[in-house]
Amino acid sequence: MTNHQDKTVLITGGAGFIAHHVIDNILKTTDWKIVCLDRLDISGNLNRLHDMLQDHDPKVVARRMRIVFHDLKAEINSQIVHDIGPVDIILHLAAGSHVDRSITYPMEFVQDNVVGTVNMLDYARKNFPNLEKFVYFSTDEIFGVAPPGVSYKEYDRYNSTNPYSASKAAAEEFCVAYENTYKMPIVVTHTMNVFGERQHPEKFIPLCIKKARDGEMVKIHADPTKTKPGSRHYIHAKDVAEGLMFILTKLKDYTYFEPNGQRVIPKFNLVGKEEINNLQLAQIIADAQGKELKYEMVDFHSSRPGHDLRYALSGDYMRSLGWEPRVSLTERIGEVVNWTLANERWLRC
Repeated sequence: MTNHQDKTVLITGGAGFIAHHVIDNILKTTDWKIVCLDRLDISGNLNRLHDMLQDHDPKVVARRMRIVFHDLKAEINSQIVHDIGPVDIILHLAAGSHVDRSITYPMEFVQDNVVGTVNMLDYARKNFPNLEKFVYFSTDEIFGVAPPGVSYKEYDRYNSTNPYSASKAAAEEFCVAYENTYKMPIVVTHTMNVFGERQHPEKFIPLCIKKARDGEMVKIHADPTKTKPGSRHYIHAKDVAEGLMFILTKLKDYTYFEPNGQRVIPKFNLVGKEEINNLQLAQIIADAQGKELKYEMVDFHSSRPGHDLRYALSGDYMRSLGWEPRVSLTERIGEVVNWTLANERWLRC
């Protein structure tokens, strides 16, 4: 364990899929204390934390970690401020992230992702004038569809294609505004298609694991001709956590200047090592189980409006700073397949 000096970090959405991997990393690699803020709905599952914490000394967990219940659609009142206590770093991961649901209920995502983020920003501004970092966890989807050969860089223009991505882009702009207006120490990360242990079973990789195991048909989202599958840069949540900790602990000065000399807030893409299409991914998952892949190519717009055939982020900037995922995608997929088959209840949660 590396100390990295004693700090307290507040993690919103701490019982969520990505955040619980971040907590696992912090417990293993630092002595930081953790306050987990969550409203504990379908995304925030205490079973995730319970299972993950079995790998840690209960006495250490009791000393270093607390859970505070709050729904960020509501302003953080004085009682919640007291319950949270002093913090040095805020990692704002809480968000509604279900694209299909955002199309049906767009205002719900404005409340969760925009209002929730502004409530967090205002809470931090009013209570922590010496805050070290406020990290806003954003998404590749703010940039929209990526044409062949294009990988979006950190400061490229937003082009949201669904209410979810629009809500995340709006919240990101509020972070920029709070940095410009109040000089808050904002950091933005973008990532995409995160997978790993204890992911919600409706997501593509756990769904594909289950269908390949059971010999069922896997739907592969493709272009209108149903011949070209969609592609992504998948990344394991452990790698996202490592990239985040690299930013927090290894980079001393990451002030970014545009070519015209204008200072802008630091943004970082946390990206998987390689791009892979969904048919190739499904085949790796089937092969890892020794199963034959049964699949059907479907028109992605007809089956899932608001989704794009290809998303892509550039990881060049983080690589230039000295970070990229340590483990290959195929190896990570194999780890998750084996873990999931040994912990089948996570295919039913």
